Amino acid sequence: MEKNNPKVLNGWCMYDWANSVFSLTITTAVFPEYFLSATTAADGNTTVDFWGYSIANSVLYSYAVSVSFLIAAILSPISTSIADVASRKKSFMALFAYMGSAACALLYFFKSPEGGGVANVDWAIPIFVLASLGYSGSIVYYNSFLPDIATEDRFDSLSAKGFSLGYIGSVLLLMINIGMILGADAIGITTGEAARISFLTVGIWWFVFSTYSFSRLPADKPVVLKGWKWLSSGFHELADIGRKIGTKKLLKRFLIAFFFYNMGVQTVMYLAPLFAKEVIQIESAELIATILIIQLVAILGAYCFNLVSSRFGNTKALAYGIVIWLLICASGYFVQKGISFFALAGTIGFVMGGIQSLSRATYSKLLPAGIEKTASYFSFYDVTEKISIVLGTFLFGFIRHITGDMRNTLLMLGVLFIVGLVIILTIPSKKVYVDSQ
Repeated sequence: MEKNNPKVLNGWCMYDWANSVFSLTITTAVFPEYFLSATTAADGNTTVDFWGYSIANSVLYSYAVSVSFLIAAILSPISTSIADVASRKKSFMALFAYMGSAACALLYFFKSPEGGGVANVDWAIPIFVLASLGYSGSIVYYNSFLPDIATEDRFDSLSAKGFSLGYIGSVLLLMINIGMILGADAIGITTGEAARISFLTVGIWWFVFSTYSFSRLPADKPVVLKGWKWLSSGFHELADIGRKIGTKKLLKRFLIAFFFYNMGVQTVMYLAPLFAKEVIQIESAELIATILIIQLVAILGAYCFNLVSSRFGNTKALAYGIVIWLLICASGYFVQKGISFFALAGTIGFVMGGIQSLSRATYSKLLPAGIEKTASYFSFYDVTEKISIVLGTFLFGFIRHITGDMRNTLLMLGVLFIVGLVIILTIPSKKVYVDSQ
């Protein structure tokens, strides 16, 4: 496969532009707020009935995030190994992307019944899980294209460019949707309906721009596998890759470190809006402003960490980022509404963009040279990421449930970052890694 083709590289980066609208509008800015509002009774009761089980709406939401990524963690290694042996990586990526975009569009129908009452969470939560599964399921294939289409010296900068385009695109659509929500009365609709239309726009945006990316990415060269050989070959491929990873000490060590610090990063990213609403008691307009600050500063963070890694090496730059996350956890325990909260949000955005971009690039550099089955290798990275999200969001909801105070979750996050930092410091910080390591 030809590497560093500008057309292919731009097409790859544009998928971040396509799917990041889900992570911002659906999982961060609009849907969590709408979900809490739609599932709160007129008397202020936040307990909902989900398939006969009574549970707080914020806890249900955090558990839904956990379940979606647990399913993705189970499916990822199986689907990627099959995609590799059948040479259908782009087809599998498109399958998950289109499923996710369709589910986002279906969230338009999640509304409270006429005359008041609590919205139907029995239907909405499974749709949200499907949307999340589409997002997370497509990412592993997207990431695995990086070593296929670019040379190692471009991993850091290209990864940063992808994340930056994702932040820009998601902010652009969010601003359009927020304008519609704030001006709902002027255009003759309710704010709730405007929020639901925003879910529809996410589905359309994701579908259109991912189709553009697929038109630029290298075409599949399908291998015909008879009968159930596609499944058995997939499992054999998975086992083989697992054994190979087991022989790479730096790769194993990085995955363990990534598991711990990513658990903290992703938990903050997915559940920070709930923290801001419940603990800081921030108003909706302030919350949206905060989210925009985070996204815009993340663009700067992605490029700054790219510069740090080019100067000091990847793992050293990651260690600096983890230290900042530790300071964020300590500050978050005492932060109050006002300037200190916005300053903390800006810091989160800066380090969020950098650590995500650099983690993907670092794993790509640690892979053995000349490999062809990149999707299978990236499935281990993906599973590590998904399981860390599952445990992080579950622990967040569990600690909130048993202690009654969401600030206590910050203590758990701090421990995760410390463990990740200790392990990442044992990996030599180099720009290029020798395969034998």
